[in-house]
Amino acid sequence: MKANYIDDLVKWEEDFTFYEEVRVRFSETDMYGHLNNTVPFVYFEQARIEFFKHIGYFDWTSPESDKFIVVADLQCDFIKQVYFDEILKVYVKAARVGTSSVDIHYLTKNTDNEIVFTGRSSIVQINRATGKGTPWTEKEKLILIGK
Repeated sequence: MKANYIDDLVKWEEDFTFYEEVRVRFSETDMYGHLNNTVPFVYFEQARIEFFKHIGYFDWTSPESDKFIVVADLQCDFIKQVYFDEILKVYVKAARVGTSSVDIHYLTKNTDNEIVFTGRSSIVQINRATGKGTPWTEKEKLILIGK
């Protein structure tokens, strides 16, 4: 397995601590019981939101907030088949924090601790008034990198 955002799989995997558990629903599978290839993106979203809540970065959901975040791009790399009723752990971490963006990485494992898919996304913080990217504050950067 070699995704372009992973230099060293062992080191990359060690940096994950937070995860959200999901169970594959019947409606998320095809007639053979395989997970539909669009569903990991929903799992990434669910885990990403829980990750942001976990680290304390959820201010952008408030109507009073002058900024919000958007997904600028999203990628999934499929490694192993996933089937109906499997329980998966979707790990999330902030891999790199830029001026107004953050690269989020995802690692998904089954109950046998096998990697089933990985992914990455770029999240951009937007100013509500201008619709343009707005820089993270130093406090936000520290929250995102876990300090």
